[in-house]
Amino acid sequence: MSALVKMYATRTCPYCIRAEALLVHKGVTNIDKILVDAEPARRDEMEAASGGGRTVPQIFIGETHVGGCDDLIALDAKGGLVPLLS
Repeated sequence: MSALVKMYATRTCPYCIRAEALLVHKGVTNIDKILVDAEPARRDEMEAASGGGRTVPQIFIGETHVGGCDDLIALDAKGGLVPLLS
């Protein structure tokens, strides 16, 4: 998969872990993972980029803000994840 995937996450968030596992399962080999618990100043960046999203994960594929883990799973269920990753 060639699309750039950026994910704001924390180290212990089960939703972050699940979202990353789904992306890896779909063939994503490089996720730009920004750990907002390790770099708290990046949380403001996450909120601005996501239009106010305060929870993790916040997932971006290319220029598209997918949302959180549930949004990623729903996108996959509708068949929209793989085309977005291509």
